[in-house]
Amino acid sequence: MTDLKDALRQVPLFNHILEGRLQWLIEQGTEVWLEPGETHREQGSLADAVFILIDGELRVVQKTGNQEVILATYKSKTLFGELPTLLGDTHFWATGLAVTRCRIFEFSNQVFWELMTSCSCVMTTILRTMAERLQELQSMSQQREKLASLGTLAAGLAHELNNPASASSRAVGQLRQTVQILQPLTVKLNQEQMTSAQKGFLANLQQSALVRAKTAIKLDALTQSDREEEFTDWLDKYQIINAWKLAPTLVTAGCDIDWLENVHSHVGASLGDVLTWMEMTLQEFELLEELEHSTTRISTLVQAVKDYSYMDQAPIQDIDIHQGLESTLVMLGYKLKQANVVVNREYDCDIPRLSAYGSELNQVWTHLIDNAIDALGFVHTPTIGIRTSCESNFLVVEIADNGVGIPPEVQSHIFEPFFTTKGVGQGTGLGLHIAYRIVVGEHQGDIRVYSQSGDTKLQVLLPLKLS
Repeated sequence: MTDLKDALRQVPLFNHILEGRLQWLIEQGTEVWLEPGETHREQGSLADAVFILIDGELRVVQKTGNQEVILATYKSKTLFGELPTLLGDTHFWATGLAVTRCRIFEFSNQVFWELMTSCSCVMTTILRTMAERLQELQSMSQQREKLASLGTLAAGLAHELNNPASASSRAVGQLRQTVQILQPLTVKLNQEQMTSAQKGFLANLQQSALVRAKTAIKLDALTQSDREEEFTDWLDKYQIINAWKLAPTLVTAGCDIDWLENVHSHVGASLGDVLTWMEMTLQEFELLEELEHSTTRISTLVQAVKDYSYMDQAPIQDIDIHQGLESTLVMLGYKLKQANVVVNREYDCDIPRLSAYGSELNQVWTHLIDNAIDALGFVHTPTIGIRTSCESNFLVVEIADNGVGIPPEVQSHIFEPFFTTKGVGQGTGLGLHIAYRIVVGEHQGDIRVYSQSGDTKLQVLLPLKLS
């Protein structure tokens, strides 16, 4: 039988993972064997883990009413069970059944997220797989509309997550190197012949420098370069080794020549070691700030997915329509940035909360905003406007764009299923049909269309009280 490490190394997901990280993963997980016909996880059970099918074949089925729908069949060396975790669902929406004898490696959601944030190569593969699987679900049935909508966003979300995850990975590597230098340097300073006053000065110097770095004003490139040159000259005058390396960090942290003179007057011959110690301390602080920023961004994106999907809430909720619009804009953020679209908001803050199908309405905003982005392809200053208001007993959400417009002869057909004005392979013709069915069929509302070249408005009217 293949050793577990060797077996996992054969899984494409782990082709480029570092040896130490793979060993860590093995220590965090457990190995499970299933005989043909045995159940792995039941539909509705707690989604608290992610799995690797090392050997065998496993079928994923979902029970809807009296019917069982086969969602997927997985072969050896495949990741599965990751979608509920990635989409913020707390329970599995399908059951896993062993077709042949299966060898499965399981690890917790917490380990899965740590693996994602620390290994960019693994994260990219997982998100690409996520996109592919969501697209497969979309093609199976319109009952998978919520997942299909997320599928259209997965590629953009992968880019959005990849940036902070890659930054975190780089920062961790640099932080490890910094700590390896900083710790022995600190020990060396402690062993030097310093008075108690000098040691007290160093303690205060460290704290004041961190405060200074946190409030430092970012300099323009020319000023930064001039300051660094001034620092390098001063440091060379005192024969400080690696002056070129120390200067950028100290300048960025807001230090000046007076600060250097003050340090010199207190530490004398230990100046070189003290400045190197300070530079490494500030570098450590900067890397920790970068890590905090990156992980906060990842958390924000994950929260946006949860807000967007409403997957851990009841079908009908009292919703804040603005929160739904904002989470949709986050989900479409990459596509908006790629198209250089300016989004103007005009929200009526006095509109009440709405009793509605939250996740379905987010699909509506996705389809309408996505269509608006596509209409802005040849516009010099692409702009989308989102406005909310109350009109009689209806809440109105207007999504406008300054794109090419919808020709008058096709405006009466845009909500028909499979009707599209996009090129072959560029649109399914289902987006606006789905939006219309959700607004009119499920919410007893209406969608109005006003369009001419350079000015297209789609107004969604939703009753304030859903019958």
